[in-house]
Amino acid sequence: MRRNLLKVWKAFGFLKAANSQNKETMTRVKNEDCDATTNGLSDECYKSWMMEHPSAITSFDQMVSKAKGKSIVVFLDYDGTLSPIVDNPDLAFMSDEMRSAVREVAKNFPTAIISGRSREKVYEFVQLTEVYYAGSHGMDIMGPPHQVKSCDAQYQIKALDKQGHEVILFQPAIDFLPAIQKISNVLEEKTQKIEGALIEDNRFCISVHFRRVHEKDYDTLEEKVKSVVKNYPEFRLTSGKKVMEIRPSIKWDKGCALEYLLDALGFSDSSDVLPLYIGDDRTDEDAFKVIRRRGEGYPIIVSSTPKETKAAYSLRDPSEVLYFLTHLAQWRNSFSGHSVD
Repeated sequence: MRRNLLKVWKAFGFLKAANSQNKETMTRVKNEDCDATTNGLSDECYKSWMMEHPSAITSFDQMVSKAKGKSIVVFLDYDGTLSPIVDNPDLAFMSDEMRSAVREVAKNFPTAIISGRSREKVYEFVQLTEVYYAGSHGMDIMGPPHQVKSCDAQYQIKALDKQGHEVILFQPAIDFLPAIQKISNVLEEKTQKIEGALIEDNRFCISVHFRRVHEKDYDTLEEKVKSVVKNYPEFRLTSGKKVMEIRPSIKWDKGCALEYLLDALGFSDSSDVLPLYIGDDRTDEDAFKVIRRRGEGYPIIVSSTPKETKAAYSLRDPSEVLYFLTHLAQWRNSFSGHSVD
């Protein structure tokens, strides 16, 4: 049955058939942004997909029933999860309701936001001091004031947050900063004549947004970006929702950031912790994989269309994320302490 379902999804563009790696960058992104209303069978496909990735809202009671005697740690993506995807990434504001929900969750559970944006940019959007922040896909973490022994000490720096509290800054890609700045400058120059192209410097990675680029210019933009990246073999090109990203080729991603923060919070080898991660992007799959490997926790994907994912549960859009987080905080407020006894 699963095999037949996969064939149906591929036939209607929900899954990309196997292609060579070097042709995927923008093609996959264009396919991923399909509107679920454009095909009469989309609703049926989504319902079938949800049989394997049930709603985290309707599954809420079942999920929290497993939290007895355990500590929940919450991890959240930003764009497409806490805020809607918008044409101008500088205008991806979260609602006051979402901010209040995240604040309430953070009062009850250790909470971190892991984003591809720069850590400073995410803080500008979220404006909450109660959460930990990891920017640049986890390559720039402001976490608890405890060094993680499994990570190189030279990249863990003691610092003070905006409230004067001691924290640890973990920045495993700091050696790449000069090259990142050069790449950013070259990209700005090479893409300036492509209408709608936007280069976003996320400090430890660079995003090339093309949501506002005319479709006829997609290939030209991709060629220009690839022509720059090929001169920097220590960097790699990845893709997301109407965005290409240039990142250092180090073994670090959102999954590694999740493990780092769990370790810094004292949960590295604990079987009494349930990490909960909500995200919508391909980069969030690395965190989903880590939770799957741990065998404890809840990887939740935000998607209104069927897609291949390691997530166990799903939420349709940020409005459902808001409902879920609100419900989670309300549920937790009926207990005291960090563990549900």
